[in-house]
Amino acid sequence: QVQLEESGGGLVQAGDSLRLSCTASGDTICISDMAWYRQVPGKERELVAGITEWGNKNYADSVEGRFTISRDHDKGMMYLQMNSLKPEDTAVYYCHADSQCPLLEDHYWGQGTQVTVSS
Repeated sequence: QVQLEESGGGLVQAGDSLRLSCTASGDTICISDMAWYRQVPGKERELVAGITEWGNKNYADSVEGRFTISRDHDKGMMYLQMNSLKPEDTAVYYCHADSQCPLLEDHYWGQGTQVTVSS
């Protein structure tokens, strides 16, 4: 199994920066692609940024140029550097990982970390 734990959320003002971290444990050798999602009450969870096991990255249009996703394979870590935060970035942010091992689940989620941006 794979366990994912997010950290780094908090309350900030518009224009501030935050860095989210995702710590993977367990069968981390099985992890392929990873991503950050976010969700606000009453809305569907949406993709914020993704990074493949080869380091290819993609971003939602709403965060392009402000957020940067990265990962450290050896440490089992993934990060989301969030700059120029806006009130509309307020959400619970989730870490997601795809698994490529046949005996595990296809993907895993963390419990989420709250990011609140005040205007």
